[in-house]
Amino acid sequence: MSQIYVPTTGSTPSIPTSFSTQDGSAVPAANILIIDAFDSTEDNDNGITTKGGVAAGDPPGGGDTNEVSIYLTNRITGTATTDDLTITNLISLDLGSTPGTFFVFGNVQAFNATTPAGSSFSFDGAYRTDGVTATFIAGQFSNVFEEVTMEDTNASLDVTGNSAILDVLGLLGDTIRWSGVMEYRRVI
Repeated sequence: MSQIYVPTTGSTPSIPTSFSTQDGSAVPAANILIIDAFDSTEDNDNGITTKGGVAAGDPPGGGDTNEVSIYLTNRITGTATTDDLTITNLISLDLGSTPGTFFVFGNVQAFNATTPAGSSFSFDGAYRTDGVTATFIAGQFSNVFEEVTMEDTNASLDVTGNSAILDVLGLLGDTIRWSGVMEYRRVI
C-alpha cells in the first residue's frame, strides 16, 4: 500500500486557540477540547445556552479551561421508584426569589417491573411566586396512556414552599420506576 504526501505551499493551516461561547471561552489543553451537554433549570428564553472555560462549571460542568458546555435550559428531570401507596416526589422546581408567573409542561413515564406494565402521560400547569411562596394556579394531565393494571397509579402537580412539585403514586407491593421531565417558561 502506498501513501501520497502533498506538502502544503505557502502558509500552514490555522489551528483554533480559543472557542468563544455565550458565557466564557474555552482554550484547548494539549489539543484537547471537552464538549459536554447538561440539563439546567437556568432561565433562558432560547431554551439553550453555551458556556466555556470556567463558566462551563455553572452548573454542573467541570469548569475546566478547555471545556465547552451546552445547556438545555428551563428544564429539570427526575426519577423515583415506588412500591407502596405513598405519594413520592418526582420533581421539585424552585421558582426563585424574583416574583413572576410560570407555565410548566412535561411528561411522566412509569414501568411496573412486577407485572410488567406501563403508563405515560403529559401535563401542563401554571404557578405564581411572590419570591418567597409559590401559588399553584391550575394544572391538567392529558394524553394519558395506561395499561389496565396501571389505572390506579397517579401523578399530580402541587406546590411546597416556593417550589412547583410533580408527585407520583404507585401501587402497593409493585415496584414501579418513574421518569419525568418538567420544562417551563417564566414572565417577571
